[in-house]
Amino acid sequence: MTTSEAERSAMRRALVLAATPGVPLGPNPRVGCVLLDDAGATVAEGFHRGAGHPHAEVEALRAAGDAARGTTAVVTLEPCNHTGRTGPCSEALIAAGVRRVVFAQTDTNPVAEGGATRLREVGIDVEAGLMADEARAVNRTWTFALEHGRPFVTWKFATTLDGRSAAADGTSRWVSSRAARLDTHRLRGLCDTMLVGTHTVEVDDPELTVRDEVDEPVAHQPLRAVMGLRDLAPDRRILNDRAETVHLRTRDPHEALATLFARDRQHVFLEGGPTIARAFLEAGLVDEVVAYVAPMLLGAGSSAVADLGVTTIADALHLHVSDVTVLQGHDGEDTNVRLTMTPTQTQRSS
Repeated sequence: MTTSEAERSAMRRALVLAATPGVPLGPNPRVGCVLLDDAGATVAEGFHRGAGHPHAEVEALRAAGDAARGTTAVVTLEPCNHTGRTGPCSEALIAAGVRRVVFAQTDTNPVAEGGATRLREVGIDVEAGLMADEARAVNRTWTFALEHGRPFVTWKFATTLDGRSAAADGTSRWVSSRAARLDTHRLRGLCDTMLVGTHTVEVDDPELTVRDEVDEPVAHQPLRAVMGLRDLAPDRRILNDRAETVHLRTRDPHEALATLFARDRQHVFLEGGPTIARAFLEAGLVDEVVAYVAPMLLGAGSSAVADLGVTTIADALHLHVSDVTVLQGHDGEDTNVRLTMTPTQTQRSS
């Protein structure tokens, strides 16, 4: 049985529900569900509000009550088939008497998979794959982490036109504009982990919190992670009580990401200096690059990344530009350009 136009329309609505503003980006996937009657009219809808809350299917079933019997459930993710903080959505759909389930993205999580098989076992008609790409985009980093067994890594840096992240005397304030700094905080808020090296903590003493326009920390804060072997001075701001902090005592990016993945972390925002940037690039562990380019020239000073061992242009690490945004301040002069890019080849390990 093929999907109907009503089911396609319902899936578009379910995707909007899944992406409801304010819903956490992890550790659970964002999911939307719409229940349709035989005429294709919406009976009820629901979405998952985050870990510990009812799943989208259960929300919709509760809203529908007895009217759920005989409906088609249109869901952005394959109904789960396990008991965690909540019960299996597959069993909830069966108990409610749903006759058909259409879902977008297959759930490959070994803990939760098998929902479609369970539904088919009891005679419920199941259709998979409707708008799967759109559903994957809603849960981009969750999907990546699940499929790769590690968090997605975004490397962010600020640079002058001549590729300097700091002047020769070490000063870097302000390579990025106020507009760029506000944009950085917005991007920080989309991640669940911010990562720097011990050298950055020692020299720059960053707080690594997500702050608002008046420079006050927001309520929900990502994990602050510090990577490196040296001890952290107890007076460093990254150790304050404004967010959780973990010290990853390793210089190996693979080991650091494995530890974070074991903590259910899915998206790392890499903000460290040139040495840690080189380590992740050489390990092939940078999945996205966000660069803020300032309209200024220094002529000397620190680069954003340490020596990659590239001696000829043929060996350069190439990046695909996916977005270019001009960030302009109120005075018209406080301007940066944000480039969002993805590596098109893996830098060889040395």
